[in-house]
Amino acid sequence: MSDCLKKNMFLLRLNLMCIAAVSLILIFFSLSCVSNQETEPLSTTTLELNVLTSSEKAEGWILLFDGETFTGWQGLGRDGIPDGPWVIEDGAIKKVPSGEVPLQKDGQPLQGGDIMTARSFENFELYLEWKICPAGNSGIKYNVSEEMSTSYPPKYAALGFEYQILDDDRHPDAQKGGNRTAAALYDLIAPEGKTLKPVGKFNTARIIFRGNHGEHWLNGVKVLEYDLETPQMDVLLAASKYRNIQGFADKRKGHIILQDHTDAAWFRNIKIREIKLF
Repeated sequence: MSDCLKKNMFLLRLNLMCIAAVSLILIFFSLSCVSNQETEPLSTTTLELNVLTSSEKAEGWILLFDGETFTGWQGLGRDGIPDGPWVIEDGAIKKVPSGEVPLQKDGQPLQGGDIMTARSFENFELYLEWKICPAGNSGIKYNVSEEMSTSYPPKYAALGFEYQILDDDRHPDAQKGGNRTAAALYDLIAPEGKTLKPVGKFNTARIIFRGNHGEHWLNGVKVLEYDLETPQMDVLLAASKYRNIQGFADKRKGHIILQDHTDAAWFRNIKIREIKLF
């Protein structure tokens, strides 16, 4: 074999080794990125809405919305659902935009307000799908005390940690800081690494609240996490709109809230499983 041929064979082997090394590096980074993604409940990948799979039932998931009725829900500060501002449409709970709420006999629109689960939850994993109208604003609240909420104005608006729902491109709240954008812990922590579906499409949300630890997920990716009763959280609370609300950040067995923020919003496939700490 000539020296030239030997040299070419050596270079060929070297190139193949480089290609193999690069491939291994790409696989490693791909796996690293996937490791931060959640495993969605199987029912979210099927055409059936508002149902639990047998595996979800075995894991302790329960439905909070059956797709047809408001069973298990009530208005915050009320015994029933505010008639008019909230309806069920195509298997989803819909917040009717304020401009389309039916009028009373005196010409005033029917009064709305947040709606909440009748049950309370302390340590849990919550999953749901949501979409918002163009330029819309809404939210999912948790760790909510009905008694505390109704003692502060406005009477039918919940006080609690909020998973922000927003049209980031059109709503002016997004210009006030990252902690006001979709999937944020509202007015406290901005999400990172998120990908939103176009307005009018459903996004998935997951909230994990275990002990003093909280997490927000958006479309399969964890976008923020926090811990209560830490110096960092104390600083964030002191700089927020909640700073003068005594006991706001105390961990409690609280209600899950869907917010009435005047704009049209839809919620479906709402399910939860309680987490045992010990």
